[in-house]
Amino acid sequence: MAGRFAPRPARAVVRGGDAGVPGGVARGARAGRVRTWVPGGPVDLGLVLGPLRRGPGDPTFRALPDGSVWRASRTPCGAGTLRVSLRDGLVRGEAWGPGGEWLLEQLPELMGGADDPSAFVPRHRVVAMARHRRPGLRLTRTGLVMESLIPSILEQKVTTVEAYRAWRLLVRRFGEPAPGAGPAAGVVPGGLWVMPDARTWALIPSWEWHRAGVDDKRASTILRAVRVAARLEQGAGMSAGQARGRLEVVPGVGAWTSAETVQRSHGAADAVTVGDLHLPGIVGFALAGDRYADDAEMLRLLEPYAGQRHRAARLILLSGRVPGRRGPRMPVGDIGGL
Repeated sequence: MAGRFAPRPARAVVRGGDAGVPGGVARGARAGRVRTWVPGGPVDLGLVLGPLRRGPGDPTFRALPDGSVWRASRTPCGAGTLRVSLRDGLVRGEAWGPGGEWLLEQLPELMGGADDPSAFVPRHRVVAMARHRRPGLRLTRTGLVMESLIPSILEQKVTTVEAYRAWRLLVRRFGEPAPGAGPAAGVVPGGLWVMPDARTWALIPSWEWHRAGVDDKRASTILRAVRVAARLEQGAGMSAGQARGRLEVVPGVGAWTSAETVQRSHGAADAVTVGDLHLPGIVGFALAGDRYADDAEMLRLLEPYAGQRHRAARLILLSGRVPGRRGPRMPVGDIGGL
């Protein structure tokens, strides 16, 4: 469920209006292209970009102690690196690589510029309090479908630890160093990596999937998806509903995976995740004291938020009102050791 792993350091929030001017250069990096943007309301950098991070060791994402966030992406124009920071009341983006201009063009949408938080009306006290405490929550829109689809497939029916490990190993093994921030640049500890392109994903040998702990079912789904990657990527220009319909044509991509994808690629405010192991119980407990709620009950409870159900679910997750554990964690498997 998007938003489960949003970082929770002290918030850096900016408020304001429109465009700005270039600022400084990241220490140790050659100057990149720069764009600044002032949002029309508060923005919390960690909450907005947190759902794009696939675990603490994600090789495509780094949050540094200076408050900046670095991302490496494969854009329609090629590989690119983006550094996002808050400075002097501005959201500042600095980009490198062939995809840098595209990333800067997308900066406002990435930071929630296409989102409308004012359309959300809390109907429960716990949701209203969470919104009050987190005014900088906006829904990111990356405009990149495959970037969100592939790791979402890796997360199907396994623990997050297993999925994050697979993503980390496969990207480092078959991806490429990020422009301006690869391991040799020394700008980001450990360097940044751009995920493989569709052809490279398609050519990964079966034993490499196995070593990364990815079973044949998930690997086959990814292989089917990358064969039609261009068609799926076109979904970024469609509505979230149309994009989900196109994604779910691929065998192995269902409602859970398509929702997790468009939440990030489209900033889909109503794409509530159905089929999640934990989310129905969390929503049920927060809104009705029912930790055993199923998908049908969750959807019933979220009916007052029609059109904004994903935002409501994120606020519930951020509220901290979750049921206590009543059993051991799910065991972490490792088929790579077989």
